[in-house]
Amino acid sequence: INAGDYIFYTDWAWTSFTVFSISQTLMLVVGATYYLTFTGVPGTATYYGLIMTVYTWVAKGAWFALGYPYDFIVTPIWLPSAMLLDLAYWATKKNKHSLILFGGVLVGMSLPLFNMVNLITVADPLETAFKYPRPTLPPYMTPIEPQVGKFYNSPVALGAGAGSVLAVTFAALG
Repeated sequence: INAGDYIFYTDWAWTSFTVFSISQTLMLVVGATYYLTFTGVPGTATYYGLIMTVYTWVAKGAWFALGYPYDFIVTPIWLPSAMLLDLAYWATKKNKHSLILFGGVLVGMSLPLFNMVNLITVADPLETAFKYPRPTLPPYMTPIEPQVGKFYNSPVALGAGAGSVLAVTFAALG
C-alpha cells in the first residue's frame, strides 16, 4: 500500500523502495500462486491482482478521508506482474514447478520496474508533505543517515534482483 511512501524516508529512500518492492512482490506472488494452483484456471492471478488493486484503492480512500490529498499515497502496480504470472502458467501448460520458477522470476523482476514507472508519473509525496505539515517526529523515529553500502543507487535493479530470488521461494510456499 505504501509504494509512494518511500520518498518520505529521505535518508533511506531507495533502500525503502527496495524493501517495499520485495514485500509487494511476495504478497502478489504468494497469493496469486495459491489461487492459480488451487483453481487451475489461467487468469486467476490477474483476478487476484485486481483484488489487491481494489484493496489498495480502498486504503488510499481512507487516507483521502483523513484529509490528505488524493495523490498523497501512490498505489502499487499489481496487474501487469499478475498477468505475467498467468502467462507463465498458461505457456508452461499448467506446470506448477514452471509456474514457481518462471512466474516467480517474472513477477520479481517486473513489479519494481512497474512501480518505479508508476511513481515517476505522480506528484512527489515529499513535496506534498511540506504542503500538509504534521507534528515533528519523536527522537526515536528520527531517520539516521546510512553509513554503509550504497545499495540505493539502483533501487529498481536491487528490488528486481532480490524480488525475483525471493519470489521463487515464496511462490513455492504459496
